[in-house]
Amino acid sequence: MHIREILNHIESIAPLAYQESYDNSGLIIGDSATEASGAIFTLDVTEAVVDEAIATGHNLIISHHPLIFKPLKRLNGNSDQDRCIIKAIKNDIAIYAAHTNLDNAPEGVNAMICSKLGLKKTRILQPMGDMLRKLTVFVPHEHSGKVRQSMFDAGAGHIGMYDQCSFNLQGDGTFRAGDDAMPYIGQKGTLHTEPETRIELLCEAHNLSRVISAMNQSHPYEEVAYDVYPLLNKNQYAGSGMIGELEVPMDEKSFLMMVKETFGTGALKHSPLTHKKIEKVSVCGGSGNFLISQAMASGADVFITGELKYHDYFLAENRILLVEAGHYETEQFTKELLYQIVKEKFTTFATRISAIPTNPVNYL
Repeated sequence: MHIREILNHIESIAPLAYQESYDNSGLIIGDSATEASGAIFTLDVTEAVVDEAIATGHNLIISHHPLIFKPLKRLNGNSDQDRCIIKAIKNDIAIYAAHTNLDNAPEGVNAMICSKLGLKKTRILQPMGDMLRKLTVFVPHEHSGKVRQSMFDAGAGHIGMYDQCSFNLQGDGTFRAGDDAMPYIGQKGTLHTEPETRIELLCEAHNLSRVISAMNQSHPYEEVAYDVYPLLNKNQYAGSGMIGELEVPMDEKSFLMMVKETFGTGALKHSPLTHKKIEKVSVCGGSGNFLISQAMASGADVFITGELKYHDYFLAENRILLVEAGHYETEQFTKELLYQIVKEKFTTFATRISAIPTNPVNYL
């Protein structure tokens, strides 16, 4: 099995198109055509993790945080990052990062946090924009079913928990084939009217070329008439943070103790207590202070994230409980998540969650 097969599966769940503009998710080091001997999952890539991969015979490291995040000006072995890169290349170890694309995926980092906290009725806190397209194509009636199904099979027609969604309208299309054309129906130089079906369906932007390719291959016409419309609709099933509900409301102190135990946080920081029951819980793994206003607007009783700045706490204003549970602590389950994604698909492939602790923060 080649490395690209594993990475393609991860990206079917967390497409690289979901990553933020500043990010560097994807294959960072290595050749995806290389045969995979095994994969190690980690939150961060350190020299000790690379050593672990070498010692255990795994030639693929899958991390959450990218090893290379900012542009490199030199590579001389004077830093842990440099040594990781050099050692990985020397030992033919590929390094892949699933970062904000996995953060923004509906079954990603924040969904895992919600699961660990026992939250129900979860949804994306801040849906992504500019992610959807409407594709319209005109097909002869008798071929409409085949063309429609080909686009469904390529990934179009999904609306939330529903698939194979489309709108179809019948009408008459006209065309006149030129001298060099090879018309499927009608005569060259003669105006032809053909009963056609107008098929409309939604498609995620990153999947558009694949859907159009499938549409063209299944369409009988030499020249396929179709339109692509950008949509202002938000993608409600991809984006930053999540919000859900506890099955049984809790008082704040009990809830905070549950959060501390769940994440194993050395010191849990929070804003002043609101003295209200906790029922609606919003979360964002890692640095999520940009979602505070969205969490309050959603009606959440609490917002849990990995990092908050000093002045962020003033924003609570007794409207919401802000909880800072640690960057590593809120993202630690990502190793388990990535392991599950790969292991469930490739059941006999050698996989291992790294035994190396990579949290650089210590508590006294």
